[in-house]
Amino acid sequence: MPARRNFWVSEVVDKLGTAGVTDVFVIAGDAAQPVGEFYDALALLEALQEIGHPFTGVGIGGYPEGHGSIRDELVEKALVDKSEHATQVITQLCFDADTTVDWARKMRSDGLDLPIRVGIPGAISRQKLIRVSAGLGLGQSARFLKKQQNMFWRFFLPGGYSPNKLVDRLTPEFAAAESALSGFHIFTFNELENTETWRQEWLRRLT
Repeated sequence: MPARRNFWVSEVVDKLGTAGVTDVFVIAGDAAQPVGEFYDALALLEALQEIGHPFTGVGIGGYPEGHGSIRDELVEKALVDKSEHATQVITQLCFDADTTVDWARKMRSDGLDLPIRVGIPGAISRQKLIRVSAGLGLGQSARFLKKQQNMFWRFFLPGGYSPNKLVDRLTPEFAAAESALSGFHIFTFNELENTETWRQEWLRRLT
């Protein structure tokens, strides 16, 4: 079984290498019954290590608000188990900056020494953000977005959602000695043009 599994992984890795891919993000998904040889993200990470993968960056998922269908202690154990095969943690969406900061500090105190990049939505439409958040099964953020749609003024500007409040709140944490936060990972959800425009505006502000 491992030989066949590793053959499949090697084939995919070769294609990614040919395409110039140097970084990967390994996440399992939420199927109730796993299909195929890889029943979780750790199994794939172990197979990548076995074949001697060429990637310089390997990201794994972190869950500041927990997982919609997996107990917190199991999620945290999985993160620890996967961390030895990874170079960074990329968090699931969370619209509460304090929750993300508290979670990152707890992970650091529990011995997780990988840099943590905060996953935030790009400049996407409010309709897509609602749909994606509910579909991902997030914690309090998803419940808020699903049930409190009349309170979107907390998250949206006229014309659409803006990540600016999250960026403003989280950025100072990157310099804090007790924080494991090291930057942002932007989920575009295929709204590349709007998100890149927003990103360039931030770069101009910073320079």
